[in-house]
Amino acid sequence: MAPQLAWLGLGNMGRGMCKNLVEKGNLSHPLIIHNRTVKRAQELSAKIGHSVVASSIRELVSKADIIFYCLGDDPAVLSTLDEILQSDVTGKVLVDCSTVHPDTTTKEAELIENKGASFVACPVFGAPAMADSGNLICVLAGKVEAVDKVKPFCKGVMGRENIDFSGQEPRKATLLKVLGNTFVVSMIETLSEGHVAAEKTGLGVKELHQFIEIMFPGPYTAYSNRMQSGDYYQRDEPLFAVDLARKDARHAMDLVSKAGGRMKNVELADSYLKVVKEVQGEKGDIAGIYGAKRVEAGLPFGNQ
Repeated sequence: MAPQLAWLGLGNMGRGMCKNLVEKGNLSHPLIIHNRTVKRAQELSAKIGHSVVASSIRELVSKADIIFYCLGDDPAVLSTLDEILQSDVTGKVLVDCSTVHPDTTTKEAELIENKGASFVACPVFGAPAMADSGNLICVLAGKVEAVDKVKPFCKGVMGRENIDFSGQEPRKATLLKVLGNTFVVSMIETLSEGHVAAEKTGLGVKELHQFIEIMFPGPYTAYSNRMQSGDYYQRDEPLFAVDLARKDARHAMDLVSKAGGRMKNVELADSYLKVVKEVQGEKGDIAGIYGAKRVEAGLPFGNQ
């Protein structure tokens, strides 16, 4: 019998992932979705079709076999999980696509398995545009039987590739996710420094961008475009909110510190993210590191 899928949390990533589950997941039953802002769930359901809105977490849990959730931070994940586990989850599979500290992942697994359910950690790499187009990279970890139930909805549906840690502790997935995100923030810091240097020395940002396009196609070029266009500070809603970026940085620094090391690049990037938060508040985006670098160099935060 085909499983009934459900989704909790409709941030920038969640909306795209739901769309692809409906469009490419070969779902026998409508996807059940729930969001604390009910209007957002209703609007998404109307847009993607083949879905229904649950009025409560309890209703969603009672009808679902596999429950995906993707939330902003560790407290949101744990508080939502507490609500989920107030219902009978025996035999169900709970799948966390959030970016959280590996210790949180371990706690989730214990809580869920103590209630007779299975847990799969499935954080994803990629920007909202990649979530919308189904090009995420899904990192899966947990017991083999549980992961096998989730895989059909990852590669080829929500994502273009899987990194498969089947049979390994769920925390392995979020450990890779947290450390992987340090590559992103370091890349943005390096690009920001280069753009500011190109402007201050007279090379020109367009000339630098041409080099980046040829030498570093992909994420480098995408973020370089965001910088030179002014998108890094002009959006009404951030693509990667500054608070979430700083949360990921704290997790990475904590993990490495406990292992006896330091992440100096991440410490530097976080110092600029602090400026982004001060200047733009909740509208701040991770790419705003460029604005912070500009301020440091005596230029305005915005480049337009």
